[in-house]
Amino acid sequence: MNFLKTYVFSIVITSILFFCVPVSANSKIVILDFELNDITSLPRTKEELKRTSSIKPILEQSLEKIGHYNVIKITNDEQKKANAGFGYLFRFHDVAAKLGQQRGAEWIIVGQHSKPSFLYSYLIVYLINAKTEKAIARYAIELKGNHQKVTQHAVNRLVKNINESILH
Repeated sequence: MNFLKTYVFSIVITSILFFCVPVSANSKIVILDFELNDITSLPRTKEELKRTSSIKPILEQSLEKIGHYNVIKITNDEQKKANAGFGYLFRFHDVAAKLGQQRGAEWIIVGQHSKPSFLYSYLIVYLINAKTEKAIARYAIELKGNHQKVTQHAVNRLVKNINESILH
């Protein structure tokens, strides 16, 4: 009889824990390539194009490291087909959302690296809900300087902001 009570008690406790502990699946997120919006007197240098193209991989790695996100890859061809021109996916969130929906994503990140000066630039990013096709957040992060360390620091701030927006 004592064994039976212990057995039933164990099943009840296990059932309670199973149903009470929140189970959160990883969010599926698409990160589109960042565009360079360089309006300096010497625009689109090789170094700045390389820096801009490094933002997406750094962001993907940082989000995957958190453990709450599954980054879904979109090929350059897929993005080019959906993009009618510079800034199109950045401005038309519904079109960007449809691109993510095709891959089963819940979230889409679309951004530009805006460079109005040689001294500073900005990461301007929209976090788009794929289901509603609306931007739920806009981030503008200033980068002072052009070193890789500055870019990494800006992406870290961006990851923190994105994570807060999605989890809250």
